[in-house]
Amino acid sequence: MLVAVLLLFGAALWWLHEPIPLRLQPGSQVVDLEIEPGTSANGVAEVIVASGADVPVLLLQAWFRLSGQARLIKAGSYELLPGTTPRKLLSMLVRGEETLKSVTLVEGWTFKQLRTALQKSEQLAPDSIGLSPEIIMEKLGKPGLHPEGRFFPDTYTYAKGASDLAVLKRAARAMDKRLDVAWAQRSPDTPLKTPEQALILASIVEKETGKPADRLQIGGVFTNRLRIGMPLQTDPTVIYGLGLQFDGNLRKRDLQADTPYNTYTRVGLPPTPIAMPGKAALLAAVQPAPTNALYFVSRNDGSGSSHFSASLEEHNRAVNQYIRGK
Repeated sequence: MLVAVLLLFGAALWWLHEPIPLRLQPGSQVVDLEIEPGTSANGVAEVIVASGADVPVLLLQAWFRLSGQARLIKAGSYELLPGTTPRKLLSMLVRGEETLKSVTLVEGWTFKQLRTALQKSEQLAPDSIGLSPEIIMEKLGKPGLHPEGRFFPDTYTYAKGASDLAVLKRAARAMDKRLDVAWAQRSPDTPLKTPEQALILASIVEKETGKPADRLQIGGVFTNRLRIGMPLQTDPTVIYGLGLQFDGNLRKRDLQADTPYNTYTRVGLPPTPIAMPGKAALLAAVQPAPTNALYFVSRNDGSGSSHFSASLEEHNRAVNQYIRGK
């Protein structure tokens, strides 16, 4: 009897440390597990076997019960990888080590580009599809707020099957936090009156920056213009205002057509942000580099760098040099 018990115990130990054979679907390297909330330990074992684990369900159920951790198994989305042992499987389920996917939101993206990225994200529930921007903002607890620029560009992880609205809510909270931190560090002589204005200016700085090293000075140019009441005259705001009418070529008539976003025809900031600014752009808006420059133009040298000028005469010479090749 003792020998039989020892043999049984040894077999159990061996089984617990042996990889579980898997029935993989064609083209797949893992077995996907979806454990619904409220599923019993026996039910979890049944789901695992039905999903592709080639193991007797009664054996798996017995292991869960005898481990003393059956009640600790957490619902969620998991991946059963080749080489996973019964012991590792239970540990994964008890720890709630769900399979996480990720989506990256890029600095300078518009809300439209953000939504496109979410729709293309792997195994992210598209709950926002078909919803207007206004309804989306209501669902995020920000009714009446324009969505542009309200989401912080970063990489966000999520469990398979998570709602895209949940990702948007996290990104919105992250932007609120980043904006609060930046506003608390604003220069005492900034012409900006509110965090909202800082967010708008940061979005312009983000779109105008070709080389990161120039970002603070670009912030300084726009700050100088705001301080003296000079039009910002920035193309990205005009392009944003054109919307679908913009065909890739910004024409003279576009610069002369008055819209709320035309910073050639109107003094001050546009009514909303025009894109998602990152941390560096937020800081450049509230802590710009001290400069007497009022103008800048791309050097067209492939690096994205700009030439800065304090006078219109100097700026025109730079335009002739770098843009017109004179």
